[in-house]
Amino acid sequence: MADLTAEQMRRMHDFAEQLAELAEHQEDRWKVQTTDGQIVLTMLSPTAPHGLNVVRLRRQIEAQTPEVMALNDTNMGDPQTGLTKVPDLMVIAEEDTDDTAKVVNARDVLLVVEVVSRTNSLTDIRDKLHDYPRMGVPLYVVVDPRKDNWPAL
Repeated sequence: MADLTAEQMRRMHDFAEQLAELAEHQEDRWKVQTTDGQIVLTMLSPTAPHGLNVVRLRRQIEAQTPEVMALNDTNMGDPQTGLTKVPDLMVIAEEDTDDTAKVVNARDVLLVVEVVSRTNSLTDIRDKLHDYPRMGVPLYVVVDPRKDNWPAL
């Protein structure tokens, strides 16, 4: 893990936000995330099965707990660590939502769900496992719909 000063973390976070803003205006969809002193750009090419799995989970969560909102592919940032993520699904209490915020505060998030795909399995299973607790997310669930395809950790 890179040891960054508070000023370096702020500058990295600001730059990541600028990249995310630029990414919104591109034809292709991009995910901008930070981890361990790095900014990671990922071009999104979700498959239908991946998207369906996320939507099904979202519907189940909202049906069982109507006081929460389940948001998919939404920017989440932590002001304390400067880390940013775009989880497949995050759950937040409806009373904590802010319609004017560009980024959901990670400290308000109750649950993050990542649905493993073939292209980012190690990121979901190993790398994010370290970042989400640092961001104050109390519960991180990995859903792996693949069959007999566990990567080496």
